[in-house]
Amino acid sequence: MKQYNKWILFSAISIVILLFSIGIFSFSESTIVEHIENKLTTDICVYQKINSVCPDHVHEFAGERVPLNDLEVMQRLDREVLVNTYWQSNTLLSLKLADKYFPIIEPILRANGVPDDFKYVALIESGLRDVVSPAGATGKWQLMKETAKNYGLTVNEEVDERYYLEKSTEVACKYFLQAYDTFHSWTDAAASYNIGIAGLKNRMKEQKVDNLYDLWLNSETSRYVFRIVALKELHRNPKSYGYHYGKEKAYSPDIYAYVIVDSTIKDLPVFAQEWGMKYKDLRSLNPWLRGYKLTNKDCKPYSIKIRRN
Repeated sequence: MKQYNKWILFSAISIVILLFSIGIFSFSESTIVEHIENKLTTDICVYQKINSVCPDHVHEFAGERVPLNDLEVMQRLDREVLVNTYWQSNTLLSLKLADKYFPIIEPILRANGVPDDFKYVALIESGLRDVVSPAGATGKWQLMKETAKNYGLTVNEEVDERYYLEKSTEVACKYFLQAYDTFHSWTDAAASYNIGIAGLKNRMKEQKVDNLYDLWLNSETSRYVFRIVALKELHRNPKSYGYHYGKEKAYSPDIYAYVIVDSTIKDLPVFAQEWGMKYKDLRSLNPWLRGYKLTNKDCKPYSIKIRRN
């Protein structure tokens, strides 16, 4: 009886397989391929839409227009707008970090008479993160050690004020004002932050031109100002480029108070606990503190941020 049931089951399965095979192979090979291709094309049209996004309206940096009537200039800007529009993770992160750090940078630029657009220089220099370049440039403004010291910042094993956003922004402002006095152009002043004042002057002299947009430069420097202008465009009009995020998902500015310290702190983790924080909170708010102690033989007053809830 068991063998009989097995025979019936085997026969039924065989019939189903035969019918399925007849149904499949009633189509020609070309018909099947055509069906698959049509399906893929339809899905791509529905789910993937790539646009050329270079806007055709007027662009400017610090009130100075970008000469988009120059085809080569227009194409360079087009490249940076496209690259940063479709580098979604990086651009979205920059939007969120800007919500956290631009409120610190903006009033310092304003107080020093530097146009607000220069905040985008910090953005393209570091992504508003405390990074170190292969050449040793450090912090959100990517200052070199000697430059920082020349402008009065402390840089040693325990303290590196290139990571102190307020102080490094003040240094950047001094540089931009000096560069503007040299070139009488905010655009050229911004470009010189990448190549140096002397470097930009030399390139202009060699090529017998008097502005950035007429220069032939190496790849990094030639893209520099265009990246600034592109990121400015994306940050000012994020929804136009497909970036939708609520402010509740942005990175909020830290809430803190200052404590003035003019003596040595032998144990920073203990100091943090005394102020109701963890050591990682102290370092997050004060990345310029580089170790576990603060030696202060000269009794220099340091403003240390203390978290407030």
